[in-house]
Amino acid sequence: MADPFSTAILTDFDGTLAPIITDPAAVRPLPGIGSTLNRLASQFGLVAVVSGRPVAFLSERLAVVDEVALVGLYGLERSGARGEVIVEPEAEKWRSVVEHAARRLKQELPADVTVESKGLTVAVHWRSVPAMAGIAAAAAERVAASTGLKAHPGRMNLELRPPMDIDKGSAVGALVPGYSAACFVGDDLGDLPAFAALDRASAAEGIFTVTIAAVDDESPPEMEAAADVVVSGPQGALDVLRWLADHAADSRR
Repeated sequence: MADPFSTAILTDFDGTLAPIITDPAAVRPLPGIGSTLNRLASQFGLVAVVSGRPVAFLSERLAVVDEVALVGLYGLERSGARGEVIVEPEAEKWRSVVEHAARRLKQELPADVTVESKGLTVAVHWRSVPAMAGIAAAAAERVAASTGLKAHPGRMNLELRPPMDIDKGSAVGALVPGYSAACFVGDDLGDLPAFAALDRASAAEGIFTVTIAAVDDESPPEMEAAADVVVSGPQGALDVLRWLADHAADSRR
């Protein structure tokens, strides 16, 4: 293992630290996730959760120390040194557009299709009604086309975001410079840009990197194909993070 203090440990949240369930508002991380992240934060140079969730959601669910960096909404938000939420200024200009899109989607779609409004993004979920996938996706695409938002596919959902060159890849690319090693744990298509960012950092800066896919029967095949290491779902991700916490001291002996 590389020197822990020169190593960045980065991870997604949904599907990686927390199981995917029907109601996105009810998602909780696996027991032990928060304490493991806190242990890692005391042992490694950087520990960060890079997620599509808002920073406020991550902070509430994870209950981690301030030393764990939280990057929300694919990089549109991040936690500050004193726990405040810092928003990309350009993204803030799109807040009213996103709110309008969320209202339209709630009006146009049946109540059993979940419209998850996140402030600067809005996601349409059809996990509880798979038969509505085509109708839900078509509505999201129409709203995206009429508002200028960009549609991004996920696991049984489609998310509308501001048309900015910000994603988990740009977020990770901004976090890892200066470290000699970095890893990222993810589960879905939105995590592929983070994998690619580590690949670029490895090629350009010589950073030792590892990409880890936490997969299940629903995972897109692209995840396993792109990853250096494959584990079984959130429990597999937790096992990896615990192993890193348990063995950090070994590399300093």
